[in-house]
Amino acid sequence: MQSKASAMFSRIAPRKARMIINFVRGKSAAEAIQMLQFTPKAGAPVVKKLLESAVANALRAGADVDRLFVSKATVDKAPNRFMRRWRPRAMGRATRVTKGVSHIHIELDQKG
Repeated sequence: MQSKASAMFSRIAPRKARMIINFVRGKSAAEAIQMLQFTPKAGAPVVKKLLESAVANALRAGADVDRLFVSKATVDKAPNRFMRRWRPRAMGRATRVTKGVSHIHIELDQKG
């Protein structure tokens, strides 16, 4: 029994989010939520909220919460359509300021 949750266009850089996702991949859902609660990284609240959503989706489908673990977790770079900014440069030019935007996907599965 699998349950999925995804956060599209999350306003966090993929590099920061991948660090947290690698931290929780393969762990049980309860252990991962507890670890994220005390992790002082920028991506921890975003991933924690997404993980809680995946657990709620699994509960709605009738899964056993104690047997859930993070089976698959990925972070992809999202297109930067909404946060376009420009910075003035020398000789009348301008360069684009790139803001990090991510697509985060989490899948939970049952052990055994």
